[in-house]
Amino acid sequence: MIETARLLLREWHEGDRDPFLAMCNAPAVMAHLGGPQTAEQVDAAIARVRASQAAHGHCLWAVERKGDGAFLGFCGLKILGIAGTPIEHDAEIGWRLREDAWGQGYAKEGALASLAWGWANLSVPRIVAITVAANERSWGLMERLGMVRRADLDFAHPAFAGGHPLRPHITYVATRPGRRPEERR
Repeated sequence: MIETARLLLREWHEGDRDPFLAMCNAPAVMAHLGGPQTAEQVDAAIARVRASQAAHGHCLWAVERKGDGAFLGFCGLKILGIAGTPIEHDAEIGWRLREDAWGQGYAKEGALASLAWGWANLSVPRIVAITVAANERSWGLMERLGMVRRADLDFAHPAFAGGHPLRPHITYVATRPGRRPEERR
């Protein structure tokens, strides 16, 4: 679907399930995402991304390394459905890579390609990214992508109970290139 110098961002294949399940059970990978996931949760996540691809023409695409065909994780765009938040209907960019793929520029490469695809194919004024404040690797990448922290769009994630350390989420925004400042909200 999207090809970069080192990666393919593509629809999910049946062979992606087992490496994705392994990735979703790696403590470091899941530290800021609610902990390890069951096979049923992983299957449901894959079903959701496939449904997004079918309905919208985009999703959190599987990331494949071109050099050896290895599944590295996912990166792409989805429409948020987090009811009652200030970003409920925004397009979100997201990524998650297996730990041995960290620090090699794969997430940035995939994210830049996803943003470019979004600007070329979606009629949205902005693309958001969310994480928890403790996830410095993630919000650091958001900043390296040129995204801007928008504290006015932060929210309490309803997937986590009140008082849970992962409940407060921070929001970064990429504004469509060429938009005037007054159009950026």
